[in-house]
Amino acid sequence: MRLVFAGTPAVAVPALKALAARHEVAAVVTRRDAPLGRKRVLTPSPVAAAADELGIEVVKANRLDDEATARIAAVGAELGVIVAYGGLVREPLLSTPARGWINLHFSLLPRWRGAAPVQWSIIAGDTVSGATVFQLVPGLDAGPVFTMRSTPVAAHETSGSLLARLADSGAAQLVDTVDGIADGSLTAAPQTGEVTLAPKLGLEDARLDFTRDLDTVYARLRGVTPEPGAWFDLDGLRVKVLEASPARDRPRLDPGALDGSGLTLHVGTATAPLELLTVQPAGKKPMAAADWWRGSGAEGLVAR
Repeated sequence: MRLVFAGTPAVAVPALKALAARHEVAAVVTRRDAPLGRKRVLTPSPVAAAADELGIEVVKANRLDDEATARIAAVGAELGVIVAYGGLVREPLLSTPARGWINLHFSLLPRWRGAAPVQWSIIAGDTVSGATVFQLVPGLDAGPVFTMRSTPVAAHETSGSLLARLADSGAAQLVDTVDGIADGSLTAAPQTGEVTLAPKLGLEDARLDFTRDLDTVYARLRGVTPEPGAWFDLDGLRVKVLEASPARDRPRLDPGALDGSGLTLHVGTATAPLELLTVQPAGKKPMAAADWWRGSGAEGLVAR
C-alpha cells in the first residue's frame, strides 16, 4: 500500500522502518526541529532523522493545519499511519487518505486512552500491557480495533523498558495490520470494556509520596522512569530517584525517614522501606545514593 506515516519520538522509529521495508511510505509527517541540550541546538526528531536515512519526503509541522493537510493530500496515500506523532488529526485530514488513518497505541484499549498509557499502566500496577492498532476517529483513542496484542509486565520493569519492548513488537503488529487491511482479511471491531484515561504526566505526578505503601510508591517510581523522573523533596532540595528497589526484609521506617547506616540508603514508606540505589540531586550528576547521603549533611531530615 501507499502510506503516509506520522510520528515523532524514538519509539515510532521501529514502526516506520518496518513499514518502509514492506510497503511504500510516500511521506513522513513529524514535528518541527526542537532545541536540545544545554546549547539548545535545533535537532530533527528521531522520526525525521530515520526518514532522511530512508530517503522519504518529510513534512515538518507541529499542527496539522491547512498547509500541512494540502501537502499530505498531494502525496496520494491510500492509508495514513500514526505512531506517537504528538498532535491531533482532524477533518478534513482525517478523511484525506482513501482508507483514513490507523493508530498504533501502546495499551489494551479502551484501557488507558491518552498521551501516557504505558506510564499510567505501571503506576496502576497492571500486570499485563500491550498494543492496539485501531481506526482513528474524532474521539480520543475511541476508534474500532483491528488488532490487539498483550504482553506481561515484569515486576521491576519501568515505563521506559516496557515502551521500548512495545515499540519493537508493535512495529511487527502494525505491519501485519496494514497487510490485513490491504488484502481485505482484517476488519475493525468496536472497543469493549471499561474506559480509563492516561493524560500527559507533569512534574508533580512524578513526586513520590512516602506516606503510601511500598507497592504504590514503587509502582509510581517505575511508571515515571525515565520521564518525567521520580523525585522527592528534602528540605527544599529536589532529589531525583533514578534507581531503587523494594526492601521488604528490612525493619520498618517512618514514612520519609532516611536511614543511611551501613553501606546502603533506605527511605521509609507506610509499610516496608525502599532502598535508594542511584539519585541525582538538583544541579548535580547522578551518583550512588549512599555516597550522596554520606556527604549531604541531611541526617534527620524527612523526604517528602
